Amino acid sequence: MGNIPQCAGSWKRFILVSVRDQRLYLIENHEIIRTYLISTAKAGTGNLKGSGKTPQGLHKIFAKIGKGAVKDAVFKDRINTREVWDGKSVFGDLILSRVLWLSGLEPGINRGNNVDTRARYIYIHGTNHRRTLGRPASHGCITMKSEDLIELFNRVRKGDRVVIA
Repeated sequence: MGNIPQCAGSWKRFILVSVRDQRLYLIENHEIIRTYLISTAKAGTGNLKGSGKTPQGLHKIFAKIGKGAVKDAVFKDRINTREVWDGKSVFGDLILSRVLWLSGLEPGINRGNNVDTRARYIYIHGTNHRRTLGRPASHGCITMKSEDLIELFNRVRKGDRVVIA
């Protein structure tokens, strides 16, 4: 399932993203509450700006964007375009339904300078590439089915911890 930091023992709720398993685990009170199929970066893991890789380490949910948007709403630059994905097209790499914008918590690793997760605009978001879920295929973000993302979005809060391992 990935490496969980020791400090996680004091957290009531957090998200664990397992790059190896291509799963996202919602953990509450030391129990896995939900497991979701995801896709992380096709280029692998890494924290450098411009790498196209999924950043590792300890993060938090910096912002929750899209509350109340319809399922499969298309977002661009974190703004709801009011367009809705047709459920078929795989053209482009769409950001759908909701956005959980991540911010790194480890200076020099995923925060600051050329390794800053938030400045890289790394999100957990819905995707129009459902067939790629379960294997690395994104451009750095963590992608999910819209229904799963909406459920997760409704369960977590701004500031909740996210471990990517």
